[in-house]
Amino acid sequence: MITVYPAIDLKDGACVRLRRGEMDDATVYSDNPGAQARAWQAAGFFWLHVVDLNGAFAGKPVNAGAVRDILANVTIPVQLGGGIRDIAGISAWLEAGISRVILGSAAAKNPALVIEACRAFPGRIAVGIDARDGFVATEGWAETSTLPATELARHFEGAGVSAIIYTDIARDGMLGGLNVSQTVALASGISTPVIASGGVGSVADLAELKDAKCPGISGVIIGRALYDGRVDPKSALDLLNS
Repeated sequence: MITVYPAIDLKDGACVRLRRGEMDDATVYSDNPGAQARAWQAAGFFWLHVVDLNGAFAGKPVNAGAVRDILANVTIPVQLGGGIRDIAGISAWLEAGISRVILGSAAAKNPALVIEACRAFPGRIAVGIDARDGFVATEGWAETSTLPATELARHFEGAGVSAIIYTDIARDGMLGGLNVSQTVALASGISTPVIASGGVGSVADLAELKDAKCPGISGVIIGRALYDGRVDPKSALDLLNS
């Protein structure tokens, strides 16, 4: 089974989708994040993937009100990333009802925080690795480091990270398909479960991921393709839950 995570990306309080992580290339899909979250739960999804895009650039939570609105409208678990940079921030969101906190830029720049957080909150910390040409990008993808994505993922082996969320930035929001080969290579080289992200444009893309038969891939995030109707929720769930 591969868990499907519908993406709710928050910019200025609205649900949007970006192309290749560019904040000035955003499509607004809903100005009511709570209602959107409720709709995805009603469609049968078991998890939500939420990102505070403004927060990722600012280095601190910006869309907290929208996140709380989402939490108030659903009973399924929610994972949240974007602008969470310290233990106090992690703790506050977990206490607010977030099931899993995603550390992205913080993981790349302060790996000790991930290890500390995993000890403090077992099973509730994920690491988001966003890659451009195989190298880690940080600060809402505005900066590209010289750190290979696979090296960062291996650094957290044994730390207790619940999942690695791997996004190919070049494909994100472009509907051209996942980078299945790179995702499989990463998942095959580590023991931490990997959630694939970036580029799903059709059910055929999901079938390709399933056909890879990589036990290390535990989930997939879908954004624009769900909002545009290119991927039907029931078809996606039937395919990946079978």
